[in-house]
Amino acid sequence: MTAEYVLTLSCPDRPGVVAAVSGLLAGHGCNITESQQYGDRVADRFFMRVQFVSDLGDDALRTAFAALAPEFAMELRLRALDVKPRALVMVSRLGHCLNDLLYRVRSGLLDIEIVAVVSNHPDLRPLTQSYGIDYHHLPVTAETKPRQEAEVLTLVEHYQADMVVLARYMQVLSEDLCAKLAGQVINIHHSFLPSFKGAKPYHQAYSRGVKLIGATAHYVTPDLDEGPIIEQEVARVNHTHSPEDLAAIGRDLECQALAKAVRWHAEQRILLDGHKTVIFPR
Repeated sequence: MTAEYVLTLSCPDRPGVVAAVSGLLAGHGCNITESQQYGDRVADRFFMRVQFVSDLGDDALRTAFAALAPEFAMELRLRALDVKPRALVMVSRLGHCLNDLLYRVRSGLLDIEIVAVVSNHPDLRPLTQSYGIDYHHLPVTAETKPRQEAEVLTLVEHYQADMVVLARYMQVLSEDLCAKLAGQVINIHHSFLPSFKGAKPYHQAYSRGVKLIGATAHYVTPDLDEGPIIEQEVARVNHTHSPEDLAAIGRDLECQALAKAVRWHAEQRILLDGHKTVIFPR
């Protein structure tokens, strides 16, 4: 049966990588529909994303690329595009990012499956269940954090989630959980950090007369809010905007940045390049 696949790879930069990949695909009767590549001259590393149509099947394709990979020291990933990535969303009390993701999925604007929502508060259960999605209320304190995170991991495994989306989840993930879910967790926050930490960041920004506000989506690592950046959105503001205006604009920016990050991750358009990301957008 004919299916469409996406292959992403990174390897030391050297001549012949593109020729080898395209030659392998052509030799197996595959038709390339999209191809992007980038060579990082500083890191001397090559990155590539190829989308193609094939009737070989998963096993035959994986065997073919497994044979090619050692020659170029490739790190590669292959996925059939007809299989929707499965996302577990974590949220606290602020519902704008969750609501936006749910709407985009239902409207066909975001091609993922939200398999469950986890929260340390019960507030967003009605919204989640109105979409027919399971809601798990897992309260957390400093004392119960290890047990709560173990339950989160159990849910990730139970739902076979491919990614975890922190849609304004106002808890810091432990170093252990970050390690177990490395490269799978996407977070969103306002872009004032490291300035204006703590409560009411938009009130702090207002009192300092900021002219530019924004939102950052990034992968989660043990370094708090310092993981590889995926996307950022910004908007200009001025003295006429109240703290409430700034917060409202910020909520919209958070939704936009998070949705792009989730879509690019789901479409396998993001490759890690050390502490940075290489992104091949449409």
